[in-house]
Amino acid sequence: MKRRSAVRWMIVGLIAVATVVNYIDRNALAVMWPEISREIGASKEDYALLVTVFMLFYAAGQFLFGRLFDVIGVRLGFALSIAVWSVSIALHALAHSIVSFSVFRALLGVSEAGAWPGAVKANAEWFPAKERALAQGIFNAGASTGAIVSAPLIALLFLWLGWKGTFVLIGALGFLWLLPWLIVYRAGPDRHPWVDAAERALILDDPSGGDAAAPARIPTLRELMSHRQSWGIVLARFFLDPIWWLFVSWLPIYLAETFGFDVKQIGLFAWVPFVGAMLGSLAGGWLSGRLIAAGWSVHRARKWVITLGGAIMAPALIGAVVAADPLIAVLTIAAVLFGFQVAIGNIQTLPGDVFHGGAVGSLAGVGGMAAVAGTLITTWLVPAMTRESYAPIFVLVAALVPLSLIAIWWVAGRIERLDLPPRHS
Repeated sequence: MKRRSAVRWMIVGLIAVATVVNYIDRNALAVMWPEISREIGASKEDYALLVTVFMLFYAAGQFLFGRLFDVIGVRLGFALSIAVWSVSIALHALAHSIVSFSVFRALLGVSEAGAWPGAVKANAEWFPAKERALAQGIFNAGASTGAIVSAPLIALLFLWLGWKGTFVLIGALGFLWLLPWLIVYRAGPDRHPWVDAAERALILDDPSGGDAAAPARIPTLRELMSHRQSWGIVLARFFLDPIWWLFVSWLPIYLAETFGFDVKQIGLFAWVPFVGAMLGSLAGGWLSGRLIAAGWSVHRARKWVITLGGAIMAPALIGAVVAADPLIAVLTIAAVLFGFQVAIGNIQTLPGDVFHGGAVGSLAGVGGMAAVAGTLITTWLVPAMTRESYAPIFVLVAALVPLSLIAIWWVAGRIERLDLPPRHS
């Protein structure tokens, strides 16, 4: 019996690799900050400013690339995003002050943002509903893998090349990725020459609405946000994403300030929590797909798996408050990020569950903007709330978990396919 082609898994695999590169690039500054800050005479507040600049432009990039992916498609959208962010991270080697670092962090933020709405759109186009959360989990596992490898890799490169040489070398990684991407992603599943009839039927005949053949009308923002499902998704991202970004942006600084770690020690410890995140990405996607295959509705499966993630996350955050040993601290944070990824992978599939065609990338982009807005608030609070310890900020973000569940259960309503009305000329 002839095996069905598996081009969709090649696509998501390449996107996952792009996300590994994405996180190596964005985490490099945090890992090397203890040394960079001494060299340029910068403070913790300066670092918070750089995080803020990155996140503001990341928010703009989410919306920009969300719309852009709906216009130019996944293939060119990813190529543009990763080419620009690879140049921008290499340019960090030229920075010599907070101002110049801010300029390059802004460019990095805009361009790196493209990966997330692009992945959601590719997921909706290439995967049926029962596989969609697992595909998103694989993509998110790429982010976690990037966070795992970035700390020891950056520490090693720093010891070998210094911080400037490290920025240049990691900037080359994105261009190495572009060649296989342009070869493999030749077209959507309806026209791709490597996709056989069986795989095409699996994708396009999905009753939840495979996207590749759907009309690509791009809705206005008002049309998009006229549905309660859109508001529920956006609010869930606003409340939940700050938990992830707290540890992505501040974990190396937390280890340095709480336990007196240098760059080498950060490299030894900072990867551990993201192993939990990687496992959570895969577990949440697998469980959701398993429940749908067992007969659960998309609505029921997504919401209960998201709730399970929240039930893991909140107690673990409280546990992190009392962790006095660095190993216990990073293991507890690993449990936090495991629960986070179980939940967020399913939340990120929801735009593809409720819309199709030209709405998916746009809603994913708006959700990404909301995520950044929530993250900016916590970023501004970190320097003020962590003068004595990081316990207050951990308690604060733990309180965000039930708010995200309220958004999913009560604001979003039923998770089901919605059709946008035709636009009248």
